[in-house]
Amino acid sequence: MSAPKEIIERLKKLKEAIEKYRYEYHVLDKSSISPEALDSLKRELVEVETNYPALITSDSPSQRVAGKPLPEFEKVTHKVPQWSFNDAFTEEDIRDFDIRVKRFLAARLNLGSEKRFNLADLFYVCELKIDGLKIVLEYEKGILKTAATRGDGKIGENVTQNVRTIESVPLRLQRAVDVIVEGEVWLGKSQFQKLNAEQKKKGESEFANPRNIAAGSIRQLDSKIVASRQLEVFIYDLAQAENVPATQIEELKYLEELGFKVNKYRRLCKNIDEVVSFWREWQKSAPKEDYLIDGVVIKVDEIKLQEALGYTGKAPRWGIAFKFPAQQVTTMVEDIVFQVGRTGVVTPVARLRPVLVAGSVVSRATLHNEDEIKRLDVRIGDTVILQKAGDVIPDIVQVVKELRIRKSHPFVWPKKIPECGGDGKIKRITGEVAWRCVDKNSFIIQKRRFYHFASKHCFDIEELGPKTVDLLLAQGLISSYADIFSLKRGDLLALPRFAEKSADNLLAAVEERKQIALPRFLTALSIPQVGEETAIDLANHFEDFQKIATAIFDELEKINGVGPIVAKSIVDWFASSANKKLVNDLLKQVKIEKFIPIKAAGGPLAGKTFVLTGTLKSLEREEAKQKIRERGGAVAESVSKKTSFVLVGAEPGTKASRAAALGVPQLSESEFLKLIG
Repeated sequence: MSAPKEIIERLKKLKEAIEKYRYEYHVLDKSSISPEALDSLKRELVEVETNYPALITSDSPSQRVAGKPLPEFEKVTHKVPQWSFNDAFTEEDIRDFDIRVKRFLAARLNLGSEKRFNLADLFYVCELKIDGLKIVLEYEKGILKTAATRGDGKIGENVTQNVRTIESVPLRLQRAVDVIVEGEVWLGKSQFQKLNAEQKKKGESEFANPRNIAAGSIRQLDSKIVASRQLEVFIYDLAQAENVPATQIEELKYLEELGFKVNKYRRLCKNIDEVVSFWREWQKSAPKEDYLIDGVVIKVDEIKLQEALGYTGKAPRWGIAFKFPAQQVTTMVEDIVFQVGRTGVVTPVARLRPVLVAGSVVSRATLHNEDEIKRLDVRIGDTVILQKAGDVIPDIVQVVKELRIRKSHPFVWPKKIPECGGDGKIKRITGEVAWRCVDKNSFIIQKRRFYHFASKHCFDIEELGPKTVDLLLAQGLISSYADIFSLKRGDLLALPRFAEKSADNLLAAVEERKQIALPRFLTALSIPQVGEETAIDLANHFEDFQKIATAIFDELEKINGVGPIVAKSIVDWFASSANKKLVNDLLKQVKIEKFIPIKAAGGPLAGKTFVLTGTLKSLEREEAKQKIRERGGAVAESVSKKTSFVLVGAEPGTKASRAAALGVPQLSESEFLKLIG
């Protein structure tokens, strides 16, 4: 049944009015009409759409709550990688961050000679760090298309149906633009109290904290439950857009213009002293707000400088989360036990009487090393002050000695522990605070090394989890990393719990990982002191594995991010005949991909982004990418309106048709070669 003209006009005005009042109430915190009057308009809207279902659109206010619960969440591959900020906890930390930023910019932009930018003009933007759940929203022509959780930074969960119920999230923007934005879902303290009052009334257990409810609500399969929780969202970043403002502070204003709810408490700071002042100010003011605030996010204001600073292996260099002082509680030490890491380091751990701190129940805390136990004089049976900052492992910061039991004895550091295998002997390395297992090849150390080797930050062998590693080790099928890549189907089928499908899945997962990036390869080797970021620093400096393996101490020590302790560890590790054999055997099974280093900003392709598709005749694809980066350009995996050129080889894929649809220029191989000279 077609709708009369007056009905269509009435519906249009209803939607516009409801959207206007929603924006005023949920974004601007003001109200032109009462909630009851707004509900009446919504009821009329639903009535019209019920009578004329053909008029229902995805951006209609009636579509905020869907009908049936979802069976499960779909996975979403993020078009823009989702990074997490590193943390700062003290003024010293934040001043070190300022020094690192300026030092990196000076090196990357050649400020010492060309003076293209005055470091005195380096501004920072301070924004409140809301304690909630990160959300990524994608809009096409101003209409909400997808809402996804952060997930592992590459793949999240599609929670669009749930996010549509949040009134502060616009279903239609003020402008018909294509954008991807990032924000934080949160629950107000007042709403948290109401929900817990309801839980108590029903005789059910109360929620631990607002953040847990926000995170748990977004992952509810029934969007009606989400709607009842009355969540809110602050948007704080424009992750992808056709026209990105020149500065972070302008970006926040642009987000407001699009109709997003953006936290109003932000400040443009001319120096790091002003940053510290803002942080101190909000330590006092934070409890007054209805949302939880656990710190301040600091970002370099100018977007071009953010791009020049880039990212480490884990986080952006241009920003940091400046956390508020940690929460503290008291509890009792019930025992002190030991953990053995993949490099054989022995770490003491306090088993605690369970206690709630910073919203989480904690029953263990690291004691770090022998020196820390002596410094604190912590003993079994002691009452201690426990501190937890953000998501870091809780620390014991003080012993309440007035409550110490009479028969207390100082903790005696053992000479051996069973976890080290064999005779269990441990020794302290000269010049270090750590104790290590004398037997570096004990079963537990082996297990942890293999767990690490197969983990997502290393070879990322999805089917090779801890239980499978334990089984393969126990059955003697693997004793070195190379053994993983020579496993046969018959070997696996002889094992308990392995059927044909599970064996084939593991072998396929292993086969997929026979090529690996240089930083991941280095990280996977479990070289003491070499984590992900150090591996990237080494790869960027040497660009070749053999050069790293044969590097001398003096050369390694001078690399930014390495230093003498790490340099000695690397030299010692590669000097071992056992490790040389381990590497040689492994390289017979796997191939290290050619590494493309991070180059300095500038060059003829500066500011240009390329996407490659199809097969090139005169050069390998990785070689083409390297030539682009060497000339200051960037390489992306997907085509968007921000793409400058698509390099099209033989038998191109859908990227070429996507480029044509968006009007992105396409280059043939010969045109590309002319462009790069």
